[in-house]
Amino acid sequence: MEYKSFLVKYAEIGLKGKNRSYFEDCLVNQIRQNLSMLGEYKVTKEQGRIYVDCPEGYDYDDTVDCLSKIFGIVGFMPVMEIPTTDWDAICKLAVDFVEQSFAEKNFTFKMFCKRGDKNYPMTSPEIACELGGVLLEHFPGLSVDVHNPDKSITVEVRSHAYIYSDGYKGIGGMPVGCNGKAMLLLSGGIDSPVAGYMIAKRGVAIDATYFDAPPYTNERARQKVIDLAKQISKYVGPIKLNIINFTEIQMYIYETCPHEELTILMRRYMMRIAEEIANRSNCLALITGESLGQVASQTMQSLNCTNAVCKMPVYRPLIGFDKSEIVEISQRIGTFETSILPYEDCCTIYVAKHPVTKPILHIIEHSETLLAEKIDDMVARAIDERTIMRIKPE
Repeated sequence: MEYKSFLVKYAEIGLKGKNRSYFEDCLVNQIRQNLSMLGEYKVTKEQGRIYVDCPEGYDYDDTVDCLSKIFGIVGFMPVMEIPTTDWDAICKLAVDFVEQSFAEKNFTFKMFCKRGDKNYPMTSPEIACELGGVLLEHFPGLSVDVHNPDKSITVEVRSHAYIYSDGYKGIGGMPVGCNGKAMLLLSGGIDSPVAGYMIAKRGVAIDATYFDAPPYTNERARQKVIDLAKQISKYVGPIKLNIINFTEIQMYIYETCPHEELTILMRRYMMRIAEEIANRSNCLALITGESLGQVASQTMQSLNCTNAVCKMPVYRPLIGFDKSEIVEISQRIGTFETSILPYEDCCTIYVAKHPVTKPILHIIEHSETLLAEKIDDMVARAIDERTIMRIKPE
């Protein structure tokens, strides 16, 4: 059968007290934005519920896939609806639902009712009991099992009557944008796309900055990052991707500073550049994919040296994750296969044979004084000449 509507459920948003309406509106707007790519859907909210009315001829599978990628949704169900709460009409709705939804009519079920209209003349248990009896009468193969039913059937009585059964699980979290915006340092690796996904799940909108190093990196490396941005945009929405030509800065550091400090020095200038772009874009924080102890630039001492150049907060959603945990998430969200393509980014071009793993801040700062003659102009030029792309899901 073709369902005309979906019921969307949320969890955490319902705990927001007087601010709940704000978060509901954020979720409604996010659903509208994501579904707008598929057609003209009508999204409304009513008494702790969000309803999606589908256009004629809509694609059911595409709609389900879209809703399953929206942060803030914990579950959604295709529903049958009637614009009345007349009892006879509700009984007919229940019979029609079972008739059209289940090919085999020989299962056990449990009936639930949620009565939004407290003035309705029957209580929720009474409605569930009576409707269960109606279904047993019409379908002899059905039987009731309140402890371990094959199917759960729920009717909701509000301004309209709705009925649904098992639905789909959402990804939870908070609607994107309800907690501000941050700048993601996006590389071509496994970690940073996952970090962007994880922070967006907490309601943060994402811009991104990628550091390119032509001719030492090629177009395929850049395209790899663009493809990763497209994939995570399916969850976080459109992304403004800033592409920085980092070659001049990278070469200057390589030619001027101790080689064992290259990684941490380059990382500090990446953070400076990303922070400046973040300030221009009204971002509130930087996001990185660092996991404590994973590589030389991700020790406590290295992270301390990196943080020292930033005034805005640096959030690291993966800081306590094992690599296997990060890989598992990347596989689930569809970024893993792109991340492992063998195209090097700028971080892998000039890697010292023996990088310092416990850098001392005042020594790193002293090494940076060797760059004073040219580095500020190079940074300003890299920012001003950056390429900006608007990345949308395909």
